[in-house]
Amino acid sequence: MALKNIIHIIIFILVSVGVQAQETATVSGVLKDAKGNPLEGANIAIVGVAKVSKSDKNGNFSIKIPANKDIQLGISYIGFSTIIKTFNLSPNEKADFSPSLKNRTTNIPSYDHIEEGNRGDPMVKIKPKLATNFTSTSGSFEAILKTLPGVSSNNEMSSQYSVRGGNFDENLVYVNDIEVYRPFLTRSGKQEGLSFINSNMVSDIKFSAGGFGAKYGDKMSSVLDVTYKEPDDFAGSFTASLQGGAVHIEGASKNHRLTFLTGVRYKTNQYILQSLDTDGEYRPSFLDIQTFITYDINEKWEIGFLGNIAKNKYQFIPQTRQTEFGTINESLQLTVFFEGQEVDQFQTYFGAISNTFTPKEGLELKFITSAFSTLEDEKFDIEGAYRIDELERDLSSDNFGDVKFNKGVGSFMDHSRNRLDAYVLNAEHKGKKIAGNHTTFWGVKYQHEFIDDKISEWGFVDSTGYFIPKGTDSIGYTNPSTQPNQLLELNEVLKSEVTLNSNRYSGYLQRAWVFEKDSINYTLNAGIRSSFWDLNQELIVSPRASFSIEPNWKRDYLFRLAGGVYYQPPFYREMRDFDGNVNREIKSQRSYQAILGSDYNFEAWGRPFKFTTELYYKHMENVIPYEIDNVRIRYFATNNAKAYATGIDFKINGEFVKGVESWFSMSVMKTQEDLLDDFYIEDYNSDGEKIISGYTANNTIVSSDTIYPGWIPRPTDQRVNFALYFQDYIPKLPSLKMHIALYYATGLPFGPSDNHDRYKATLKMPPYRRVDMGFSYLLKDAKKEHKGKLIKGFKNIWVSLEVFNLLQINNVISYLWIKDVSNRTYAVPNYLTSRQLNLKFHFEF
Repeated sequence: MALKNIIHIIIFILVSVGVQAQETATVSGVLKDAKGNPLEGANIAIVGVAKVSKSDKNGNFSIKIPANKDIQLGISYIGFSTIIKTFNLSPNEKADFSPSLKNRTTNIPSYDHIEEGNRGDPMVKIKPKLATNFTSTSGSFEAILKTLPGVSSNNEMSSQYSVRGGNFDENLVYVNDIEVYRPFLTRSGKQEGLSFINSNMVSDIKFSAGGFGAKYGDKMSSVLDVTYKEPDDFAGSFTASLQGGAVHIEGASKNHRLTFLTGVRYKTNQYILQSLDTDGEYRPSFLDIQTFITYDINEKWEIGFLGNIAKNKYQFIPQTRQTEFGTINESLQLTVFFEGQEVDQFQTYFGAISNTFTPKEGLELKFITSAFSTLEDEKFDIEGAYRIDELERDLSSDNFGDVKFNKGVGSFMDHSRNRLDAYVLNAEHKGKKIAGNHTTFWGVKYQHEFIDDKISEWGFVDSTGYFIPKGTDSIGYTNPSTQPNQLLELNEVLKSEVTLNSNRYSGYLQRAWVFEKDSINYTLNAGIRSSFWDLNQELIVSPRASFSIEPNWKRDYLFRLAGGVYYQPPFYREMRDFDGNVNREIKSQRSYQAILGSDYNFEAWGRPFKFTTELYYKHMENVIPYEIDNVRIRYFATNNAKAYATGIDFKINGEFVKGVESWFSMSVMKTQEDLLDDFYIEDYNSDGEKIISGYTANNTIVSSDTIYPGWIPRPTDQRVNFALYFQDYIPKLPSLKMHIALYYATGLPFGPSDNHDRYKATLKMPPYRRVDMGFSYLLKDAKKEHKGKLIKGFKNIWVSLEVFNLLQINNVISYLWIKDVSNRTYAVPNYLTSRQLNLKFHFEF
């Protein structure tokens, strides 16, 4: 009820102030380049006012300006010269302004090359349309990031990603300058549901894989900065597919002081989950509602409200599972019969109010208050009876591939009753001042966190088909009262109740200079941020800087150098160990980073291309080791390791096909860690053989050695990563388009799940290989007239056919560890989704 009341109050304020709306006029037009091509996404704004309008894909724009006064209107677009014109219009007057934007060009003997504005900025821009139309199983906005250099993921069902050896928790995500969070208890991609970002509402995307400035928060890997649209006119879209649907509407008042943007999404991946090895009843249901409202109190004051409600429910009743694994010499099959079910619920609520002031030209002051709440409930009781069989591998046998004999039977049971309630409240101020050739950014923030976590989960695996208590009893007791207690030993037990209240304080100061000398362009960013957490009384200081130079050479190169000290202050998950205990003294992880990069703009086949390279090194201290199972990260909750990550990223993008952008990216990376207090003991028998449970016949220990593992691969050590995103169309039928996404990544480390010994996780999963392909056809084009009454009301209508996992490759996400009667342990792969088709319709109005 409280959230509804807040919304009602905000709407009442906006409507009340709207009565005092001043008189306005309208400037509209069409933006094109020198060749007559429309320019989509150009920025149109009143000089000195924060609100920005965008041109659509046909170059059309419309913007409201105050009447009866001189107003400077600016138009800017990357690669083109900025245009500023002064207007003085009467109330309700409409003026047409359709300038032809001129390229900023660098003369090169054989051709003219278009510049890209401030290329020295470490943040990479991504076109929102590419993210919206991207083909992926998850359907998430973040799927396109996985094709970028330095970014990797081996799970198509998840929106999570790893950047340059970091884990999922090391990535910052902002929407309209507000940091957003994801659920804490999610174990697998099939539970995740929808990511926070609604692609239909996005106007601007920036991403950095490292070397980002001090104005962004304290995380060690990456930052994704997303801005939602402030629409000019009424519009909307509707999408329906086999995976769910989405609808959004947007618009503005006549005087353009009030804008609104609302999106509703529903997703069910039931269709996709049916391709997994485990058969059963999958009942996922994911719902997300978002709204973004802005109102101009006057020319210098804008109020904004961003709200989100997400309700995700995952219900699963497993029935059977059959998985073949092993080698040519030993081909095995696991068969499991299940009883029980899993019911998970994740509910998140988010609200933010922003006040943006522009008291004078070049100065912007923003005040933001936000609240985030997550209510997570995880319940499951699943029992399984399994058998391990060896398959006939003789190609000449009539029974090839059939069960040859049984190697063992067993059972397991998993139980969970987990609940987590978390609240995060923020109040912050951000400022920006433009003066001459430099821009200054500053900010201060207060954050309060409340977490109430109740965990009760246990499990056991028995390899003999029954499970009994174990004790130190012996045959011959005559007095039962003297018999010792019989304990039921479970292989994993986790029970705890934790309540945390804490406060964080942070601030930053950053300045960016852009200057030119002797026809050489320079960019310098330098800043510092600091934060304090009252739970562990830790103060951290993080200096960061980047420098770029664009020499006046015949070939168009730019070189960048970035570095700094990046911290990862612990949140709740880093504080909780495997037994549920919370380490309140844990400290921030620290990373010293250096990045050297370059980009080279060139032309081939008369079309523009860019080749980028970045070489990086990260030295990390106070590292908190962790394990990854699917998307679940479990920390050791102690700063007992040091680590490093080093690698090189490449990307080439451009118009391989005229008029559409494609790219190839490749990364080579190595990341390792050294736990400072880990060791293990190897036992040897009288024959000098190392004793391995379930394999060695003679298990009598005669000698032992203490082994210190030293440097071992981190859980994200993916040495080679390659991704391709390619678009094409039929020249004589441009309405029919094709795009393909190809992924290849070497295997991640893994090891036995018992005892959580990190040194054992040196085995390698098979490589991740996947191809997704999509075909789309434009049924209705806004540029053409159509006679049909049914489709006349729509601007554009697309129909798409998507093919997931085109090559039908069984990728491995994790392993199930089971034992036979001889106590021999087997790692049974958990496979991801197989080939699936998805039909999608998209309507724009």
